[in-house]
Amino acid sequence: ETTEMANREEAEIQISELDLLSSMFPYEEEFVVTDQLAVAELKHYVENESAEMPSSKVQFTLNVKPEVSNASRVEFSMACALPFKYPTVQPEITVRSSLLSRSQQIHLNSDLKMYLMQNCSGEPCMLSAREWVKDHAAAYIDKELSSSSVTTANAMQPEDTTFSRLWIYSHHIYNKQKRKNIIDWAKELSLSGFCMPGKPGVICVEGLQCSCEEYWSRLRRLTWKRILIRHREDVSLEGGGDAEIQKQRKFSTLEEKCFDAHGARGNHMDLGQLYRFLEEKGCADIFQMYFGVEGH
Repeated sequence: ETTEMANREEAEIQISELDLLSSMFPYEEEFVVTDQLAVAELKHYVENESAEMPSSKVQFTLNVKPEVSNASRVEFSMACALPFKYPTVQPEITVRSSLLSRSQQIHLNSDLKMYLMQNCSGEPCMLSAREWVKDHAAAYIDKELSSSSVTTANAMQPEDTTFSRLWIYSHHIYNKQKRKNIIDWAKELSLSGFCMPGKPGVICVEGLQCSCEEYWSRLRRLTWKRILIRHREDVSLEGGGDAEIQKQRKFSTLEEKCFDAHGARGNHMDLGQLYRFLEEKGCADIFQMYFGVEGH
C-alpha cells in the first residue's frame, strides 16, 4: 500500500515537472517529448486508482544553447529518461554535441551525474540539470584538446584513461541470478572487486571508468528495493596502459565474500569480518561511509 502511494506521488511529481518544462520551453527545438504514449500512461496511472504501473519510462529531449561568445553555434542536446522511481532515483541523462569527442562526452556526463547526486538527491532536478549544462558544457569542448590533437600514433591509445572504484550499497542481495550477473559482468568488463551478499548487500567494482559506468548502468536496470553508489574513487592514469591499471587495483578478481554471522542462516553478515577484510585491503575508511560508524 505505501509503495503504491509513493509510486503515485513520484508519478505526480514527474507530470508536474513535465508541465513546467513545456510551459517554460514551448518550442519543439527546445523541449520535445519523444514518447507521448508513456506520458499518457503516466497521467492515466495518476488519475485512476486501478491503473497499472506504466510500461515505459517518459523520455524527452532538452536542447540547450549556452551563452558563450566563441561557442555561439554550439548546441547541446540532453536526452532524458525518467525511471519510474524518479525523483527518488536519479534521472537518466545523456548530453551530446557534435563538437564533443567521446572522452569529453563521457567526462561531461559523469560530472553532471555527480553534480546531481550531490545537489539534487531525491528532488526534481531537470531544470538544475539544464542550468548546469548551459553554464558548464561548453568548457568540455576545449578540455583535453591539447592531448587529443597530438599525432595519430597517440590517437590509437584508448581515450578513457581514468581508473574508477565504485562502492555500491544495496538493501539486500539474495537472488541467485543477480549474484551470477554481478560476477559474470565484472569478468566480461575486466573489473575486479568483491560482492558481499545478504542484508545489506555490498558491491565494490574497480577498473577502467567506462567499464565501471557500463557495469553500473546494467546493475541498476535490475529490480532492487534500493541500490545506490555510496562512494566513488576516480584516478587519472598516466598513459593508461594495462600495467598502470593493475597497479591501481586493490582486488585481483571479483569474488563473492560471505562473512556469515554464526547462526544467522547466511542472511545477516558479520560486519566485523567485513571491516577486517576492508582493513586488509587498505580500504577501512570505506566502512564508515557504508555504515556511519567507526569500525573496530
